[in-house]
Amino acid sequence: MTLTRASLLTLEAYAKARPDMREQVMACKKLRRIFLNEHVVLIFENELLIRYQIQEMLRVEKIFEEEGIQHEFASFAPLVPDGSNLKATMQIEYPDETERKKMLSLLKGIEDRVWVRVAGYDPVFAIADEDISRENAEKTAAVHFLRFEFTVTMIAAAKAGAALSVGVDHPHYQASISPLPAAVQAELLEDFSAVA
Repeated sequence: MTLTRASLLTLEAYAKARPDMREQVMACKKLRRIFLNEHVVLIFENELLIRYQIQEMLRVEKIFEEEGIQHEFASFAPLVPDGSNLKATMQIEYPDETERKKMLSLLKGIEDRVWVRVAGYDPVFAIADEDISRENAEKTAAVHFLRFEFTVTMIAAAKAGAALSVGVDHPHYQASISPLPAAVQAELLEDFSAVA
């Protein structure tokens, strides 16, 4: 599926389709949500998840005019993988406000230290926040948008069965999952169309 403006439903049509779509999205998110220890969560986005986010924004904000629809589409569409990459939303979660403030200060630069590795190759580090910087002199943000760009050779190896691993390597936060569970890897491989 490809996300296009034409693939978005009207508010009325979405109201009817919403229960089924929500069920699909929740099942998909289970395989695309990866916890790197207890405070960093990666949600690997795809067309279904982003289309759902757009439809929910249009619904909540009651946006039905073309200009508003185009704005939401333009904001979210770049988060859909385009065949040679994986794209993820990273959330840094500390429930306690004091601890969160301290850790967001200590974790500056963490968004550049998240990686995905295809077995036998060097890790691919995230290209973070291409739209706007989400870090300042005092702290990093609690949410970042990441892109992991792979070579054709890496994609072919992964599709041939080489294991995927995911991790973060920051002085104040290290975690990895190696290898990813088979069902998660199979789900993420759906994002690669650069190699048949």
